[in-house]
Amino acid sequence: MGKQITITVDGKQIAAQDGQTILSVAQSAGVRIPTLCYHRDLTPTGNCRICVVEVEKQRFLQAACVFPVADGMVIHTASERVRKSRGRTLELMLANHPQDCLVCDASSGSCELQDLAYEYQVTVPEWGSKGKRYIVDSDPNPFVRVDFNKCILCRRCVLACAEIQGRHVWNVAYRGFDEKIVAGPGVTMLEARCESCGQCAAYCPTGALSDSMSHAVARAHQVKKVMTTCTYCGVGCQYDLNVKDGRVVQVTSNPDAPVNGMALCVKGRYGYDFIHHPDRLTQPKVRRYLLEGSARPRDRGEWVDVDWDTALNIAAAKLRSARDTYGPDSVGVLTSAKCLNEENYLMNKFSRQVIGTNNIDHCARL
Repeated sequence: MGKQITITVDGKQIAAQDGQTILSVAQSAGVRIPTLCYHRDLTPTGNCRICVVEVEKQRFLQAACVFPVADGMVIHTASERVRKSRGRTLELMLANHPQDCLVCDASSGSCELQDLAYEYQVTVPEWGSKGKRYIVDSDPNPFVRVDFNKCILCRRCVLACAEIQGRHVWNVAYRGFDEKIVAGPGVTMLEARCESCGQCAAYCPTGALSDSMSHAVARAHQVKKVMTTCTYCGVGCQYDLNVKDGRVVQVTSNPDAPVNGMALCVKGRYGYDFIHHPDRLTQPKVRRYLLEGSARPRDRGEWVDVDWDTALNIAAAKLRSARDTYGPDSVGVLTSAKCLNEENYLMNKFSRQVIGTNNIDHCARL
């Protein structure tokens, strides 16, 4: 870290480290500076100009996310000049939007641009909106919905795909008014090596990229978020289940997840439809003849719903019988990639120390 310095933000003296940006110092001190293109996980670019602040002795307003602090610097984050600049920037962004942010409901209530439009009370400028320039839902990707009419060219999707996922699917094409985000050399997402992880949708601040499975299902204030651990592998990624009326309607990244942060794979983010599938078993079942202690019928008989204790006792008795009658190597154990590492470790102990066999394998190797 650099040497200790002191700066003044909105009349308050704050200790900082030489080399920090104005934004990072302000955030650590609890001073809010609005942002759009900035995200703490991504390389700052300073291109949206929403985070501009007034630095005394500087001719122009400076982007707080990229401008470094210096000893004795005096900064104003909410002066009249700053607020007017942010309002004009938002106005220009809305001119490229298909409709007024103040009446738009297409982003399910989670649009950062809409939040700022309400905060600064900015509408489409008098010289008018450009209207829809791009086809809505234009990409055949089954999980990511693309509507570049809402894009503000913040480049979060480009950076997230490159820096978090390492796929480099998204790029910026053309210049000026024709500038837009494209997949690869202007092909579909899947043709550009997209893994459908949804990172781009998770980082998009406006809903230009969003989740197809949850589109128009619920608004942000209608869901309850429940943080949980993904069941698909042993990595231990955590995320938020968005629950509406007792049903999971979406999975969203939780930036405070200690293992994965905002990152999720395609299964973790979009593989939640099994939860309410009609074929999903919701309680243990055993064959009726095992409950009655009778001989096994030729067709093995019908399945019967039982409680966990009954099912586990029957399974334990049958495993013990097989081990004692035919020897430990008559039993094989197959563990699951959906188990946690700790659970697979316990299965290893169970196989070798309880059953007494080395016949244990993992389904991820098959």
